Amino acid sequence: MLSWDFPPRSTGGIAAQVAGLGSALAAAGHDVVVLTVADRPAELEARPPDGVRVLRTLVELPWLPPVETVTRIASANHAVTKLGSRFADDLEGWEPDVVHGHDWQLGWAADSLAARYGVPFVLTMHGTERVRHGGQLPLGHPTDINSIEWWLAFQADRMIAPTRFVVEQLVIGFELDLDHVVHIPNGIDPALWRPASGATVPQHQREPLVVSWGRVQYEKGFQVLTRAIHALRSRVPDVHAVIYWRVSYIPELQTQVDVEGVREAVELHGFVDDARLRQLVHRAGCVVIPSLYEPFGIVALEALAAGAPLIVARTGGLAELVAGTHAGVTFEPGNPDDLADAIEQVLDNDELATILVANARDLVEQKYAWGAIARATADVYASVVAP
Repeated sequence: MLSWDFPPRSTGGIAAQVAGLGSALAAAGHDVVVLTVADRPAELEARPPDGVRVLRTLVELPWLPPVETVTRIASANHAVTKLGSRFADDLEGWEPDVVHGHDWQLGWAADSLAARYGVPFVLTMHGTERVRHGGQLPLGHPTDINSIEWWLAFQADRMIAPTRFVVEQLVIGFELDLDHVVHIPNGIDPALWRPASGATVPQHQREPLVVSWGRVQYEKGFQVLTRAIHALRSRVPDVHAVIYWRVSYIPELQTQVDVEGVREAVELHGFVDDARLRQLVHRAGCVVIPSLYEPFGIVALEALAAGAPLIVARTGGLAELVAGTHAGVTFEPGNPDDLADAIEQVLDNDELATILVANARDLVEQKYAWGAIARATADVYASVVAP
């Protein structure tokens, strides 16, 4: 497998997905090798997941401006292709049965290695440039990434998408046959997010605490959450929100918090480790995922597994995640008043919140546990490997 992001290097949820899938495939008896990049020498020595061999190559291009994304990634693809070739040369007789790339960043390397070994190329597209912009590229937006994704879609022997929404976007946007794209959802380890024995807080004892986390970018909709808290304070005076972020437009969000007059009710924090986050979620009144647009929503899956009442925007993969499950409440994306009503509904109705939590845990165990995801992925491999 090839992935631009892999623990400990991570800018989003894809790193955890590739690591989880690799471990599950290895546990099922597959020989899994992950090729990825490192930003710092220390990452080269990072411990891999159990059963997975991880090969990293250091990509340092200090002379290249950060805005030259495609040029920087092209250089990384060249390095990863050489890394994959050397690995096979060092292990005489070893070669892969399939090459599985994740997203566009290392897609050229994945396609090149598949061609070198004469094996199928499977590509998981967790989202696309079109998907990230509401299905259409904005006027004047650079088209290079979209062009690379389009090329990769036709190079791949089979594609995987995490939601039916993304399947539809791939088929329509890249003019693909429907049977070229397989829907396999992202996965999670339910045990990792399950409350420890005795750590579960009964719903009626939970705080009026709203928790949200992820990459703080405009499309993630945190500005909608801050406006909703402002609208809600007259009805639920004790309500407060905590937002954990990773990158991007924190200054703009902090300005909005100040303008809305909710500085004492909305806390903005930096990165938080999973252990601390789980503790917070286990006592929260609800988790809110306010994205304006979302191809899947791994954060929502984590909230479901953690046993917190979940509120998500009715958009893309988020809506699909809870549709017909009674495991979450939805609201109109971008509408702070609708979100405020949804938060109040969950915080004020212990019976509803308890039902949401019970259904969420059943949903995660049945549909999103790694064992099922690995089996479905292995079936895709088998379908493209020549008998």
